[in-house]
Amino acid sequence: MKEKLYIDVDGFKIEDRFTGLNNDLKIEMLRKMYEIRHFENEAEQFIIRGMIHGTCHLYIGEEATAVGAVYATKGDDYITSTHRGHGHCIAKGADLNIMMAELLGKKTGYSKGKGGSMHIADVKSGNLGANGVVGGSIGIATGAALTCKMKKNGKIVVCFFGDGAANQGIFHSSLNMASIWDLPVIYLCENNVYGMSTSIKEAFNIEKISDRKSAYGIEGLTIDGNDLVEVFNTVSYFAGSCRTGKGPVLIESLTYRWSGHSKSDAQVYRTREEIKEWVEKDPIKRYRDILINGKILTEKDDRDLEKEVIKKLQEASEFAKKSPFPDPSEVEDDVYA
Repeated sequence: MKEKLYIDVDGFKIEDRFTGLNNDLKIEMLRKMYEIRHFENEAEQFIIRGMIHGTCHLYIGEEATAVGAVYATKGDDYITSTHRGHGHCIAKGADLNIMMAELLGKKTGYSKGKGGSMHIADVKSGNLGANGVVGGSIGIATGAALTCKMKKNGKIVVCFFGDGAANQGIFHSSLNMASIWDLPVIYLCENNVYGMSTSIKEAFNIEKISDRKSAYGIEGLTIDGNDLVEVFNTVSYFAGSCRTGKGPVLIESLTYRWSGHSKSDAQVYRTREEIKEWVEKDPIKRYRDILINGKILTEKDDRDLEKEVIKKLQEASEFAKKSPFPDPSEVEDDVYA
């Protein structure tokens, strides 16, 4: 019997479950990261051409957090998303054709073209949806976790939210509720350095957002959100503890968005040097190098894989462009408030 490997993450001794995964699954995670990156590249081109109406928030640079977290949970577990939710949706197994159609406001989209970029949901896959309310996902996740506990279905919830949402009142009330009721939820804060144009240095007077765990009597830690292996191992560890009734947990994932906050962001609040420094920490390159150095795939395999993904995204774009817009007579259908 092989001795279990452990890694130290912010003071926690966590079992290295990534090493024991089969190679196909490891490569699949790289494929998902490429899908997110190139989906966002395609979306950016539609933005430039004025084909996406309303605002749009790109996830480029944060791929390791979404993929590592989702793949560390079970397929029937739940996630809640944010206004920057394309990456979460893709990691959870969404159909790229249907996603792209939704961004273009087409009838074939997940919300029949009525939700757009910020309101993609795929309940069948366990994605309870993105929304445009900062911190909105936190309350939804807490309610879903309460449902899981009351039904005793063994499922957990991963709640994605940004650093800006950590200063919303719903963050505090939800974590307190989850704590006193021991709910099976992982609150995963994607700290990408800026809440719109406000630096975390100006918005927090603590070293780590995860330090807020102490106020609620729960576990918490800060991880390298650009390291897929660390994200996977950490979420896998705490997913297990949540299933045994030891939740909730607060994880702060340190990452960085390469693009502006939204399509209208002039980005005057940060320097090119800062962006370049983070781009050099590209989570896809870091993970790809791990697979190549581990002889799990070759450089040619990697190039072929990325080409396959690019072709798939081009097909998704064509599907979206050729899809019909919803009929104006259906404007009040599926509206509940």
